[in-house]
This record gives sequence, structure tokens and C-alpha cells, in this order.
Amino acid sequence: MEQTLFITLLTLSLAAFAVSCYRRLALVAVGTSENRFDRPVARFREMLIYAVGQKRVVSRPFGVNHGVIFWAFLVLAAANLEFLVSGVIPALSFDLLPGPIHAALLLLFDICSLAALLAVCVAALRRTVAPPFEGARTFEAYFILTMIATLMLAYFGLNGVRIVQGTLTTSAATPVSNLAAHLLQASPLAGNLDFAQRLFWWIHAVVLLGFMNFLPYSKHMHILTAVPNVFLRTMGKSNTQEREEFAEGNRFGAATVDRLSWKDLLDSFSCTECGRCQQSCPAAATGKTLNPREVIHAIKENVLRNGAVMEKLVGDADAERCVSLIGANGKDATSEAALWSCTSCGACMEACPVFIEHLPKIVKMRRHLVQMEARFPEELLNLFENMEQRSNPWGMAPSERSKWSSQLELRPFEAGKTEYLLYVGCSGAFDARNKQVSVALTRVLDAAGVSYGVLGRDEKCCGDSVRRLGNEYLFDLMARENVRQFREKGVVKVITQCPHCFTALKNDYRQYGMELEVVHHSELIRDLMQRGRLDLSQTVDLGKVVFHDSCYLGRHNEVYDAPREVLRESTKAELVEMERSRENAFCCGAGGGRMWLEEHEGTPINRNRVGEALAQNPATVCVSCPFCMTMFEDGIKEVAGSTTQVKDIAEVVALAL
Repeated sequence: MEQTLFITLLTLSLAAFAVSCYRRLALVAVGTSENRFDRPVARFREMLIYAVGQKRVVSRPFGVNHGVIFWAFLVLAAANLEFLVSGVIPALSFDLLPGPIHAALLLLFDICSLAALLAVCVAALRRTVAPPFEGARTFEAYFILTMIATLMLAYFGLNGVRIVQGTLTTSAATPVSNLAAHLLQASPLAGNLDFAQRLFWWIHAVVLLGFMNFLPYSKHMHILTAVPNVFLRTMGKSNTQEREEFAEGNRFGAATVDRLSWKDLLDSFSCTECGRCQQSCPAAATGKTLNPREVIHAIKENVLRNGAVMEKLVGDADAERCVSLIGANGKDATSEAALWSCTSCGACMEACPVFIEHLPKIVKMRRHLVQMEARFPEELLNLFENMEQRSNPWGMAPSERSKWSSQLELRPFEAGKTEYLLYVGCSGAFDARNKQVSVALTRVLDAAGVSYGVLGRDEKCCGDSVRRLGNEYLFDLMARENVRQFREKGVVKVITQCPHCFTALKNDYRQYGMELEVVHHSELIRDLMQRGRLDLSQTVDLGKVVFHDSCYLGRHNEVYDAPREVLRESTKAELVEMERSRENAFCCGAGGGRMWLEEHEGTPINRNRVGEALAQNPATVCVSCPFCMTMFEDGIKEVAGSTTQVKDIAEVVALAL
């Protein structure tokens, strides 16, 4: 009778689980197409490292606890499978295995069950005493932890009964279950072992099947989707956005979930809600509306709220019936203020253990606001007009672009005669402080005998800011014009001093068939030093030096060592690292087009980062980006009595010549 009841319960549970998973994952198929199946071998390797190996998870102290639960569950999956199979066919169990193998398995299951139980207790304590984010103390979280703990206790209880009954022949290999057996013998259940056996067995069965069917309706859906989500991640860095096709009748950006890709929607079901993204986000850390975790959560809630409509969308139903992704902050929408707060620094994506890609989704929603509704902060109107009409943020005349070099004898770039194009960039050509960096860089290049030339007044903005701000149409025009000019002039190699120009020319322009060899000035100077082409006759004494990582040079393009090596060689001294550096560095606040926007919420991001730098009591803060230069100089000016100076690495090297 009990066996029949279990078979019925198991059949219904498996059917319900399959239907629930299908209905959830079928919604993912509504998203737009995207190829995430290239390079399968590399993807599988990355999945083993980051999903099975939990590399990002255990990179932080408490992540080890989650890793223990995950790895224990991988092992205990075999034990639970045997439990379900033997419930249907009692004769099929691990008892059939040879004694030594059976004993080894039971020891492994015992250890993993204890490890999972202890890890769950630690997780519950941490969530109670020091939750990862405000609002983390939810009924769902404690309910899941309770179910896992109950499964482990039921397992020990069931094995303890079998040991007392003498039916577990390899009991010497189960130290924890032996302890459970001793406790059981001293309990009231010792007088009715058959009842105890059925009690623990049914507790284990009901909780296991209940846990399985609860998963698709909870945040723990990530147990099913996180591993494939890592397999389907962007290979390399997610440092560019997809192009749009500008044709009559097309919609641009994403205001509804059907305009996101299927991978975007899978991301939303894969979020573990660990809070690492919001802990790393400079906007969230400084009191802005943006919370990257809530952006992803809102997409999932929006998908589920629009479930009935979404299912019909597979048959090409009217997408306008979907509730918008953009609106007042709520469970299923993200506010415009939150979207415009993003600095595109990529810290959220770097922190995410399951490789959710927050930034592309934010840019898609910005694109909708800019291109479909012409809704954007008023400050951007002048920026867009200046970029369109004069190809620079300030609207300066093209003739002004080459005035920074009026006292220099720079050569124009000539194909076949000049090796590198020195792409000065808008800040390097127009901004008074960054003009000094441009001059210093030319001194360094001349000293090393580098063959380079400039475009002068013909140089145009790379378009990085307008693309990250969502004005893809304007970026498309600017990129096409630059690509045309580069091809006409035969440009193959490019030197940039701006990481934003660097990433646009190197990564974005590939989408236009422009394969340039782009080198940031920190990389080139480092290589020149290593080849002995720079004679640094003087050691530059800058006092204590703190280095700030540019998000677009570091996180987006993984250039960390080059600027540090340049500074060490120039100053003959070790650098002082800030608390947050390299891949964990905190943004200066100017990326994602925020350079051209005021901060109206919370604390200015640059003030936060400047405070972190000044906490080291440096004489000099060194940067490798014109945006960072501006943000640090502005921030330090606000600190009364501070004598800390800000220098670009090119200026430091120029002083050492």
C-alpha cells in the first residue's frame, strides 16, 4: 500500500515538476535570437571551472559555505536518486554493490550530509545576523534552508534506524549515522523502530519531492538554470553591445521582455539573489536608485506577470499588451532614474557568480528611451547635438581639435610611412588638463623613436559615450564615418590614451568589419621600456603613489599590469593599492556617458572613490584615463587642505626622460 502511494506521489510530482519547468523555460523562448552555442569545448571548460568548480563563488569568504552546499548536493544527488528508485523497486539499491565500494559511498554520503547540514545552519545564522543585503531575510530563504536541513536530518534518522535494526551491514563507514543510531536508542522511538523507519522515510520522501516542485516557483530556480547559464555566457568580456538594424518599421531597444534576447530572460531565472552585484555597484553604493540585482529581478517578475501574453507571443501575438519593463521602481519594472544612474563600469558582471549580464540589458532599455520615445535627461540634448554636428561633446569647431599641438611638430598620418595613428580623442584634444597628457605622450613617443602620426582636425569622436547612453543611431553614423576614414587613410595600428576610445575602436568597431590593432598608451610605453627604447635618465619622486584602475581599461579589457609596471619603472618605488583595485576597483563615476550628466541622487561617485584614495595619504594619485583624471581632480578640489596631485602615467614617464 505504501509503495503504491509513493509511486503515485512520485509520478504526480515528476509530472508537475516537468510541467512547471516547461512553462517557466518556455517563456525564455519568447526572447529574440542570439547565438550562444559557438566554441562548445571552451564553453564546457568554463562551465567546469565557474559552475562546477564555483570559482567566483568561493572567491569571497562566505562563498565557501555556498560551495560546500553545492558540492554536497552534487554528491547527494546519487543518494537521492537511489532513494527514489528503491522506493519504486526496493530490490534496486546501493546494497547490491561490493562491500568496499558500498562502504566508501556511505562514508561519502555521511560526510557530505553533515557538511550540508552545518553549511545550512551557517547560512541561516548569517542571513539572520549579517544578511547580504536589505530584505534578504525572507520566508522563502528560511523555508529552503529548513527543507535542506530536514532532508539531511531525515537521512541520518533513516540510516540510524537501519543501524539499530542491523540492516545496514556497512555501518562502520557511517560515523554520523552511528551517532544518530545512539541518539535513537535513547529516544522514545527506540520501542517502535518500524514506525521510526517509516516516519523518517516519508519525511525524506515528502520533503524531497516538495523541494523539487518548489524550485521552479522560487529564486532557487537557479539550481536548474545557473550551470547552463554559465555555459551560455559571453565568451571573453561583455565589453560591447549588439548592433541594431535601422530600417523603416523596426523597433529599437527594449521596453518589453519580448525585445530582450532569450539569454537575457534566462539570466533573470538564473539570479541567485546573492547581492554581490549591488554590493559592487558604484551607483547603489552611493545612494542612487539603481540596484542591478533588482533590475534582473524585475525582468523575471515582468516575464512571469506577462506569462499568459508571453505564451501567445510565440505565435506572434500583440507585444504591446506586455507590461513595460520601464516605469516606477517596483517588482516588475525599473525606473528611468535607475537606468540613467549606470556608469557601465561592469562591476556587477564581474561580481556575478553565474555570469548574468546586467549592462547590456540596461543599455537596451536606454536605447528604447532615447530612440523610440526621445526621453532622456535634458543635459544630454546638447551632448547629442554637439556629437552629431561637430563630433565632440563640447561642440567645439573641428579646427580647434589640433590646437593642443600647435607648439609641436606633429606629422599627419600617412599610410605606408607611418606605423601608428595617435588617436588623441576628444578629451586629449579639447580638455585643458588632458591636453597636458597628450603633450607628455608625444614626448614619450618621440623619445622612443615611435613612428606615429595624427589626423588633426579630421579626427572625429569614437562615439563611446553616445553608444552607452543608448543613442545607437548616432553611434552608428559616427562609427561608419570613422571606419570609412580609417580605411581611406590605411590605418592599421592605433595608439589611444583614453580607455573609452580604446574599447570603442578595439571592440565596437569590429562589428563594422574594422579589425584594428589598438594599443593603450600604458601597454605601448611598457613594451617600449621592456625593449630598452626608453632611456629614463631620472627617477621621478612623486611621494607615496596610489594607482586607480580605469573600469574600461581594467575590467572591460583586462589591462591591469601595464600601467603599474610603467609607474614602478618610472618611480623605482612600489605603488600603494586602494582597498578596491584591479577587477574589484570602484568606478570614478564618468563611464556610461555619466561624464556628461550631473549626479542628483546620493553621494557623488567620484567623491567616494577620492575618499578611498586619500585614505592612503598619498602625495600623488596616478590614472590612465582622461575621464578618471577629470573626476579625481574635481573630487580632490572639494577636499579642503588636500595637496594630493593627480597625474597620468604618460606625464610621469615624461618627467623621467
